[in-house]
Formats: sequence, structure tokens, C-alpha cells
Amino acid sequence: IVVVIFAFGGAEIVTIAAAESKEPERSVARATTGIIWRIILFYVGSIFLVVTIVPWDGAEVLASPYVAAWDIIGLPGAGTVMDVVILTAVLSVLNSSVYVSSRMLFALASHGDAPKWSVKTSRRNVPVRAILAGTVVGWVSVLLAYLSPDTVFTYLVNSSGAIAIFMYIMIGASQLRMRRRLEREAPERLTLKMWLFPYLTWIVMAGFVAVLVAMAVIDDQRTQLFTSLGSLAVVLVAYAIRRTHGPRPGGSGDSRGARAVPEAVSTP
Repeated sequence: IVVVIFAFGGAEIVTIAAAESKEPERSVARATTGIIWRIILFYVGSIFLVVTIVPWDGAEVLASPYVAAWDIIGLPGAGTVMDVVILTAVLSVLNSSVYVSSRMLFALASHGDAPKWSVKTSRRNVPVRAILAGTVVGWVSVLLAYLSPDTVFTYLVNSSGAIAIFMYIMIGASQLRMRRRLEREAPERLTLKMWLFPYLTWIVMAGFVAVLVAMAVIDDQRTQLFTSLGSLAVVLVAYAIRRTHGPRPGGSGDSRGARAVPEAVSTP
């Protein structure tokens, strides 16, 4: 389940990209609805086909259930086809990750939570330094995975899944608070409403908590959970120190990069 959560992570970045569009509210609504239908079609639909074609207790399922399904159907070169599909998907994820990491670093710097020099832009208003910072972390991860292929990748996937759970729980808590405030102060801004609010939000948050409890019980997942909790503790302590002793957001500093994208990353 943790790996599945890791695989589904990233849908929330549509709000970051939409904030740079001319009509962000309409763009978020359209993109969010599109993501839901894509998940139903490409994830749920494809898994449904696999489990109806491939025996659940077959050894080939452990290698690649999709390739096994194509082999049973009789498609020649099924492995090559899936390799091309997976490579294309990974490159797409890499592209969006580089984009989002640079924009998030830009947002942190605009609030005084990251060095201003790290987000200076080029003549074309591209945050080159922020992009390079994200790619350096990516190359370090590739190197670690090469040195220890049987350990690092699984550890990173499970840890990222746990951190994604923390993030989604905070998103749910934020939604509970912000939607009630919007309904009270500016109901006209609620152009896209979540179904079955607030009950579905509470159910989702409870489900994520149940996954964390399961990770604490399962021996293979416990280490990743504890290290993820440690990283969360570091972030919370840093936030408390920053809020108490750090400079106020929007203070003085380099403004060359701050003029390029701040509205894009801070628009509600």
C-alpha cells in the first residue's frame, strides 16, 4: 500500500502548475477532474484487466503482471512494449519533478525559508539554480541506487510513501479548516467542491493513519516509518525555530528572482 501511495503521489502538483495559468481556478477544476478519470481508466481499469487475465498465483506475476497479461494474449515483444511505456512514464515524472522542485524552492525563498540566491532567474526568467539543485539531488539518488540497488530503491520508495502520507494528512486537515472558513467568508470562491465533505475527508485521513499503524507493526516497514517520522520531527522543529527567531516573510533580500514567479507559487 505504501508503494501504491508513492506511485499515486504527485497529483497535487496540478495546483502549482495551474497557478501560472491565466485562469487558475478553472484550470485546477479541469485538471483535477481529468486526473480522477485517468486514474479510473489507466490504473483501476488496467488492473481490472490484469486480474481477469493472469492467474493470481502464477510465478510470472512477481516479475511483471502487465507483461504476463500481454504474453497470455499473444502480443509479440510484450516486454519491449512495456519497457517503452515505463521509460516514457518515468521521463514524464522526472520532467514534472524538476519543475515542481524548482517552484517549491522558489516559494520557500519568497517566504524567507530558503536563500534568495538559490532562486535567481536567468534572462528568460528561468530559475536555473533551483532546477540545478533539484537535479543534483536526483543524481545523488541515482548514484546511491547504483551502489546498493537492492536496498536504496526500496527504502526510498517506502520512505517517500510515508512522507506522502504525512503530506496528505496535512492537506486534509488544511482543507477542513480552509473550506469552513471560505464557506463562512467567501462562498463564491468554492468553484470546485469535494464530494461528501467533511465525512470523506475524515475517512481518507483515517485510512492514512491506518497505513502508518500497519507500517509500525510490519518489521520490513518499521525502519522507513521511524526515519520518516524523524524527518518530520526535524521539519517541525525547524519550523518552530524559524517562526520564533527567523525573519518575517517578504522581508528585504534579492528581488530579481522574486519578481518572476512569486504570484505563481503563492496564489491560493
